[in-house]
Amino acid sequence: MSNFEEAHVLVIDDNLVDRRLIECLLRNSSCKVTAVDSGARALQLLGVDGLKVDLIITDYCMPDMTGYELLKKIKNSSNFKEIPVVIMSSENILRRIDRCLEEGAKDFILKPVKLSDIKKLKDYMKKPSTTCFNCFYSAAASKLPSFAPPCMVVRLMIQEH
Repeated sequence: MSNFEEAHVLVIDDNLVDRRLIECLLRNSSCKVTAVDSGARALQLLGVDGLKVDLIITDYCMPDMTGYELLKKIKNSSNFKEIPVVIMSSENILRRIDRCLEEGAKDFILKPVKLSDIKKLKDYMKKPSTTCFNCFYSAAASKLPSFAPPCMVVRLMIQEH
């Protein structure tokens, strides 16, 4: 995505003030924002409710489920693993930051979140057409032998969709 217009961001933070600040910064950057106070609620929105988002921003320190635990659940899910995840925290703990990045987080932002942090998030936004194609291609490819030529995979993709 070349800009934030129409980008949908899911924000997860148990702290109301921090959540509202991020919502405000994102909305002022033309993003659509869905904000929740827990990882469990985020997973419900993504799974049961079928919420489609371009980026997930989650706090690290939350009760019940940390941002790291949420990141692992997202990256281990075949349905959500392509969604970029950014972790934020008020604690600058290098081991924690490294662990999140190794698990697949796109970035780790220190609170308080600033407009400059929000502006660099556009680089992490997934491109819907590419991601959609990759998902359909992977699904079709999984039904064929591993040695099947790409044109056969594309044909199956077209037949199914």
